[in-house]
Amino acid sequence: MNVSIDVSWKSLNKHDEELCGDKVEILKTEDSDIVILADGMGSGVKANILATMASKILGTMFLKGEPIEEAVETLASTLPVCKVRGISYSTFSILQIFHSGKAYLVEFDNPGCIFIRNKQLVKIPENIREISGRKIREYRFEVQPDDCFVLMSDGTIYAGVGELLNFGWTWESMAEYTLKCVRETKSAARIAALLSQACDDLYQQRPGDDTTVAVTRVIKRQIVNIFTGPPEKKADDEILMRDFMAADGQKIVCGGTSSKIAAAYLKKEMTTNDDGIKDVPPTANIRGLDLVTEGILTMSYAFKLLRQFDEGDFDTDFFEALDGDNGGARLARILLEECTEVQLFVGKANNQANYADNQLFDISVRKNLVLQIKEVLTHMGKEVTIKYY
Repeated sequence: MNVSIDVSWKSLNKHDEELCGDKVEILKTEDSDIVILADGMGSGVKANILATMASKILGTMFLKGEPIEEAVETLASTLPVCKVRGISYSTFSILQIFHSGKAYLVEFDNPGCIFIRNKQLVKIPENIREISGRKIREYRFEVQPDDCFVLMSDGTIYAGVGELLNFGWTWESMAEYTLKCVRETKSAARIAALLSQACDDLYQQRPGDDTTVAVTRVIKRQIVNIFTGPPEKKADDEILMRDFMAADGQKIVCGGTSSKIAAAYLKKEMTTNDDGIKDVPPTANIRGLDLVTEGILTMSYAFKLLRQFDEGDFDTDFFEALDGDNGGARLARILLEECTEVQLFVGKANNQANYADNQLFDISVRKNLVLQIKEVLTHMGKEVTIKYY
């Protein structure tokens, strides 16, 4: 089947706490994608340490292919023991989706995963096992494109307790609201934002517990190719363009000189659009390419949006900026919502056309920006490769 995932998560810290006691890890193996959500006991520093250790241990063992029994036993023997309760404790949910379409879900003490298929809530048959004195819920099933899963910490279902709601936002209420969100958008990022905002509103912006949602959508592989910067040798223009055009997926060119190289290779006319804004120059059109933009300024604008999202700082204002009709927003939107893999074709020539405040933008600036974009996309769970010319 060759499926992949679109995954996004958002956390709310408990009110007056600087650190979140929930931790999300996104991992990749050769044949699968893994999403881990761990919730450390308590809040603040202690909970953060527990959740971080739990997610790292679980991730390392899953990457090695260790069975869940080994993972749980290792957690029990490794995590610090609470002096009050006498137990080492972190709840967790793990969703592993194989490229073949097979899936494995395991949960310990977190609220159950919400599963939506064909815009309907679906219940998966579970297998309950006891490992090291802990009741573990296991699920094995097949996924389909557009399936949606929501892992969550228990702060989600406590939202509103004693304030707006007597007993909090129940799992059933959360599931129904998730279904409403999925019917409105397919974007994991937007679904996560909507769910997190609903929890924050129920808490009246003073969360009584760490609250995390991790949204995973099953999608087919979506590859985006970006060409930026002229090659070090003029003779390599054709080699770069041949590799770039032969790659599967969307084709994006960023940079004035780069777009001229692309237009010459494709033997197509380049026309400029009237969609520039204060910080982002206008885009252009070249037949055969999906997006053509200016280079450094546009990529910097896109990177700022991607970094803001990756830091969890996304709300209504963020999505208004992301939906903007300009090259930087369009580039960020494609990278965030329309791709699972990114291939960067980067030229190493100094570009004499690029100046700002009389300072020459040379290869080091472009290379640094490309590496920053790679880092933030990789942290989001996307596969990124760079080819230099």
